[in-house]
Amino acid sequence: MKPSKMIGGDYSLELNNIFHTGQVEPASCFQRLFGSVQTGLILKDITLEVRAGEVMAILGSKGSGKRALLEVIARRSKGLSRGQILLDGRPLTQAMFNQCCAYVGHRADLVPSLSVQQTLHYAANLSIGSQVSGYVKDSRVRQVLADLALSQVSRHSVEALTEGEYRRLVIGTQLVKDPVLLLLDEPTAGLDPLTTYLVVSMVSSHAKRRGRAVILTMEKPRSDVFPFLERVAYLCLGDLVYAGPTRMMLDYFRAVGFPCPEMENPLMYYLCLSTVDRRSRERFVESNAQIVALVEKFKMEGAPYRKSSAMSVLLGSPPNDHQPNSHPYPYSAQGSSTTQIGMTLYQRQFASTFGCSWQALFYLSARLIAMPIAFLLVWIFFHDIKDYQTTFMSRSGLLLTCITTTYLTSIFTTAYTFAPHRTRYYQENQDGTYNGPLFLVSYFTFSLPLAFLTVSGSSAILYHLMKFDDWTELSLFAAVLLSCYLFAEQLVVAVMAISRNPYNTSVFCIYIVSVMIVLGSGMLRSYRGMSEWLSWVTYATQTRYAGAYLTAQAFDGRQQYNGLPQSAEQNCSIPAAEPFVCRYPDGASYVNERYPATVADPQINLVASFVFPVAAAVFNILLYVAPLPSYVKAKFRE
Repeated sequence: MKPSKMIGGDYSLELNNIFHTGQVEPASCFQRLFGSVQTGLILKDITLEVRAGEVMAILGSKGSGKRALLEVIARRSKGLSRGQILLDGRPLTQAMFNQCCAYVGHRADLVPSLSVQQTLHYAANLSIGSQVSGYVKDSRVRQVLADLALSQVSRHSVEALTEGEYRRLVIGTQLVKDPVLLLLDEPTAGLDPLTTYLVVSMVSSHAKRRGRAVILTMEKPRSDVFPFLERVAYLCLGDLVYAGPTRMMLDYFRAVGFPCPEMENPLMYYLCLSTVDRRSRERFVESNAQIVALVEKFKMEGAPYRKSSAMSVLLGSPPNDHQPNSHPYPYSAQGSSTTQIGMTLYQRQFASTFGCSWQALFYLSARLIAMPIAFLLVWIFFHDIKDYQTTFMSRSGLLLTCITTTYLTSIFTTAYTFAPHRTRYYQENQDGTYNGPLFLVSYFTFSLPLAFLTVSGSSAILYHLMKFDDWTELSLFAAVLLSCYLFAEQLVVAVMAISRNPYNTSVFCIYIVSVMIVLGSGMLRSYRGMSEWLSWVTYATQTRYAGAYLTAQAFDGRQQYNGLPQSAEQNCSIPAAEPFVCRYPDGASYVNERYPATVADPQINLVASFVFPVAAAVFNILLYVAPLPSYVKAKFRE
């Protein structure tokens, strides 16, 4: 079905007898994991309507069911729902909502190193299909910047925005695709009065000018936003106290015996009327009985207020008066190709790293400069190693330091550069924009060349210190370190599928890597002195193969390690030399002491070192495809 035939220019969203059951109390991790969460009825018989060109406010205190109602409309709710949701007379499915509508949560994390204009540009390319020309997309971005008063800060980075500007930008990332229905969860929470007025007025202007329906939730509505709300619905513990036009709200409550006092904010007055007073038991009982009576009253007498067709007769006017819409369907309905989305994700990664903001400079430094600086410090510490018997342990410590530094640099770099894109992925994935494998492939495609550059540059710093004979040996040395870097990166990506905090992720990954180094590298503990079962466990560690290869490359078959003296005064070539002091006649003897022949095969170790990051990448792609528990993904959205 073509999008132009899906949504007409004059449409409505209808909710008929909506009931929803969901979680009603906080649950522990084990309760949520095993499904023993206490549930209850959150929404009870909700019936309302909003038409094109109208803004509806869902009002209620905390716990009244406002967010649950938006999630039911957006088809994102967890739990059982029943009832009918119609958009333009058709059942609103998840696919239809993702194609033609938009949801802006109470919290949204944008990529901090991008500019305002770049954020909207990539949002447009992700959500608007390739059938729409680049000129139209750029025009749409400029229009949204103007509509939300963001033109003057279009070149500012996201991290430099005020709270109000940031909130408007979050709304703009959804407005850029011109959805026929826009859901806003607490868009004015925590904003000052002026910014609140600006946000609501801008949303109202967009709804009327484009002929779009908007539903927003508010907990403390101000009187100055009253003129921008065509409809209002009051919720109390999942029940409807009132739902209908704002201009009929005063008449309705006056008719049922609750007139609004003069000089009072009617929105706030009736919100207090719809809220249970918990300051004392007597007030709780009295207010609860009053609300129950109001709910029952509206069920019996509120039918004419819920529907626009009925209200048009009472008001003597058409149900809506917005101008005909020149775009009967949203740009997002055009659909985007996988290639376009993948390229856009890659370009967004590139722009966020090679931008002009301080955050972009941090990302670039972490990816390209951090590891060379660390290796320069390693060179300073080890550059004066003398060729005595102690050089075997010193150079083994150098190799251990190189592997450890590579792991640690990769862990911290990935944890802090991957986190904003990972969080953005979870939020955009809810919109059906793209899936996990496409996100990871674009990330790996961008990350791999940078990893190659930083590892190659870092390895070159140690060229003379490692006493390589040619650049081929340096290339193989860098290749093994690159495999370690990539594996640590994949480890962080896997952990961050369920962990939001970069610091906690780094600590956990460092613990895993430390165990691998101690157990499998062979540099801290010889394989010949290891128990058999522990030796079998090392097969599952990358450090077994990387450590063995680097040790064999550094010592085996090198003439400069033959017959090294114990010190400048003691020569190990004389018969009187002590066997323990002069225990290594050549480099091969040191390698044989640390690793048995079955462990020290260089070809197997080189190939196996790269098997680990490749296998981890495949695992991560499957991990980001598999459905994770809802409470895990919720931490990235709320």
